[in-house]
Amino acid sequence: MEKASGKPQQPRLRLLATLCALFWIIIFYFHFAVLRRSSPMSPPEQTLSFSSSFPSNSHQHFVVDSTPSDESRASHSSKLKPPIASKPSDARREPPHHPLPSSSNSSIPKRQLPSHSSKSIPPPLESKPSDAHRSPQKTFPFHRAIQTLENKSDPCGGRYIFVHDLPPRFNDDMLKDCRKLSLWTNMCKFTSNAGLGPPLENAEGVFSNTGWYATSQFAVDVIFGNRMKQYECLTNDSSIAAAIFVPFYAGFDISRYLWGYNTSVRDAASLDLVDWLMKRPEWSVMGGRDHFLVAGRITWDFRRLTDSDSDWGSKLLFLPAAKNMSMLVVESSPWNANDFAIPYPTYFHPAKDADVFVWQERMRKLERKHLFSFAGAPRHDNPKSIRGQIIDQCRKSKVCKLLECDFGESKCHSPSSIMQMFQSSLFCLQPQGDSYTRRSAFDSMLAGCIPVFFHPGSAYVQYTWHLPRNYSTYSVFIPEDDVRKRNVSIEERLKRIPPAVVKVMREKVISLIPGLIYADPRSRLETLKDAFDVSVAAIVDKVTKLRRDIMEDNEDKDFIEENSWKYVLLEEGQRTVGAHEWDPFFSKPKDGNSDSGGSSATTAKNSWRSEQRNQY
Repeated sequence: MEKASGKPQQPRLRLLATLCALFWIIIFYFHFAVLRRSSPMSPPEQTLSFSSSFPSNSHQHFVVDSTPSDESRASHSSKLKPPIASKPSDARREPPHHPLPSSSNSSIPKRQLPSHSSKSIPPPLESKPSDAHRSPQKTFPFHRAIQTLENKSDPCGGRYIFVHDLPPRFNDDMLKDCRKLSLWTNMCKFTSNAGLGPPLENAEGVFSNTGWYATSQFAVDVIFGNRMKQYECLTNDSSIAAAIFVPFYAGFDISRYLWGYNTSVRDAASLDLVDWLMKRPEWSVMGGRDHFLVAGRITWDFRRLTDSDSDWGSKLLFLPAAKNMSMLVVESSPWNANDFAIPYPTYFHPAKDADVFVWQERMRKLERKHLFSFAGAPRHDNPKSIRGQIIDQCRKSKVCKLLECDFGESKCHSPSSIMQMFQSSLFCLQPQGDSYTRRSAFDSMLAGCIPVFFHPGSAYVQYTWHLPRNYSTYSVFIPEDDVRKRNVSIEERLKRIPPAVVKVMREKVISLIPGLIYADPRSRLETLKDAFDVSVAAIVDKVTKLRRDIMEDNEDKDFIEENSWKYVLLEEGQRTVGAHEWDPFFSKPKDGNSDSGGSSATTAKNSWRSEQRNQY
C-alpha cells in the first residue's frame, strides 16, 4: 500500500520542475534578447511630420533633438513651422520694418518715421543652414543704416538723414536777433524769404521775372537749413540714417563776435554745441564721424590757432570733437580733412525745373561782345596779389570789360550791373580775392561765362563735388606767376582758343548751372539736383564709404592730412598721393599746425573787411 500510494507524486514533481525551468528560460530570454535591443546607448532622433501645416504635396520635416533646451524652446509655440530660407531678392520685398532701435544701439530712443518716409529696412537675413558652423560675424552700431542700401523697393534706401533737434540758441534765436549778425550790415533783410533776402527787381531785363533775390554771400547757413526741411528722405530714426545733420548756424554765430570780443565769447557757442552733441546717443555710434554741419563762411574764420584775443575767429574746427564731423564751408582748407567746400549762393533761386531750363536756354543764345571781363579792386596791401596786373591788362585791351570797385563805383555793388557784364563776356577773370575763393566765380558761371582761374585753390581743389575734375572742360587756367612776372598776355592767351572749343566750354558751363545754385527752400525741384542735393549726396557717399571701410577693416592708415588737397583729386579707388604739379601753390610754413600759419588769420580778417566791398 505504501508503494502504491507513492507512485503518482513523481510525475507531478517532474511537471513542476519543467514549468519552473521554462519560466526562468523565458525570463532570461526576455531580459537578454528583447530588453537589450530596445535600450539604446544614446537617445534617438525623432522625425516628426508636420504635413498638416503645408499643402498636401509638401513634405517638410523637423529633426527634433530630445534635449531639455529644445523641449523648452518648443514649449513656447503651439505650432511649429519649418525654417524657410529666403533668397536675397525676397528679403528686399519683406514688409517694412518698424523703426525700432537695433540691439547694437539700444540706447537710441524709439522714434517714429514721418509718413513720407514710412518705407523702412528689412530685418537681417536669416542664416542659411550652411552658415550654422561659421563663427558669428562682428556687428556694428550702424548695421541697420547699411542695410537700407539693400532695400531696393525703398527710394530712400541708403539716403535717410536724421536732423538733430537743437535748442533754439544754436539757430533760430540768432535770426530773431538778426541785427547783431554783422557789424556793418543789417542782416535782417538778408535772412528774410527763408534766407534768400529781398526779391530783385528786373527793370533792365537782366534777370528772369521770378526766382531772383538780393542774397547775401554769407547766408548759406539758413538757406541750407531750410532746404534740409524739404529733403525727401528725413527720418526720426537715427539708427537707419545715412548721415546726421547738425543745424547749427556756425557762420552767423561767429559773425556776431569777430570784432571786439575775447576768445571765450567767440568759442562759447561752439563749446556748448559740442558738449550737447556728445551727450546724445547718436554721437556714440561713430563718435561724430557721421555728423555734418554748414557754415556760410570761409574755413579760416573757424581755425584760430591760439587763445590770444588778438588772434582771429573761433577754434571750432580745431576742437577734438569737431575734427570728427564734416563741416561744409564756402572755402575749405587745402591742408585739413574735416571741411568741404560748397558753392557761394548766387542771386538765382528757382522754384521749379522750368525756371532753370528757360535760364539756361537764354544764356546759350546771348551775344557776347567782350572777350573777357573783370569786376574787382586791387589789393594794395598784398604784394603777392596779381589783381593790379590784371586790371592794367584789362585797361589796355579793347576787348576787355572792367568794373573797378576801388573807388566806390556803385555798379560793383549792383547785382544787375555785374550779371549784365558777365552775360556779355566770353571769359570772366577770377583771381584770388582776400582768400582763395570769391563769389564772383559762381555769378559768372551762372551767366554762362567761362571762368579763368589763376590759382588751383580758387576752384579746382575746392568744389570737387560740384565741378568736374577735368578743369579744362569748363575753365581756363593761367598760373599766377606767369601774370606776376609779366610772362603772359591774358588777351593773347584767350584768343588762341578756337571758337569751336569756346562754344563747347560755354555749353559745359551752362550745363553745370543746376548744381551750382540753391533752389528756393520753400519749394522743391523735380528732376534737377541743385547745390544742396549734390552736397548731401556727397556727404552720404562719404559716410557710407567710411562705414564700409570700418566693417572691412580697410581704413587708410597712411592718410596724411596735410595732403588733403591731393586726395580730393584722386580717381575712384586710388589712395596713394605723391608729388604734384601744384605743390608750389600749396607750400606752407612748417609751423607744426595743419593750417596756413599766421597768414590764415590775415586772410580771414581781410576777407571779413571786404564784406563792405561785396568781395569783388
